[in-house]
Amino acid sequence: MNATLPPCPECASEYAYQMGALLVCPECAHEWSPAGAENSGEQEAKPVKDAVGNILADGDTVTVIKDLRIKGSSTVIKVGTKVRGIRMVNGVGGHNIDCKVDGVGPMQLKSSVVKKT
Repeated sequence: MNATLPPCPECASEYAYQMGALLVCPECAHEWSPAGAENSGEQEAKPVKDAVGNILADGDTVTVIKDLRIKGSSTVIKVGTKVRGIRMVNGVGGHNIDCKVDGVGPMQLKSSVVKKT
């Protein structure tokens, strides 16, 4: 919408607008100061680690280390299930891995329940 304002640091929406001294994202309701917008890239670059401390990156293959019940379904992801081609995201509720599990479909996982293979 406005080419002079930076995108939202939380959801990367380009529809941010200025409200008083803050910038506001209409999609995720995140508020931030314009002065901190330039430095937000360095602050968010924390490495994501799996259950045993290995650093995870986009495209890695991981193995599930405990049975995971899927909310709203009777399906269970069993221990030892391999998940290929993960993507690191800043998800809701600590879910920081976006992936596609064979036989289940696309979902988000927590890094604390996977191990890098």
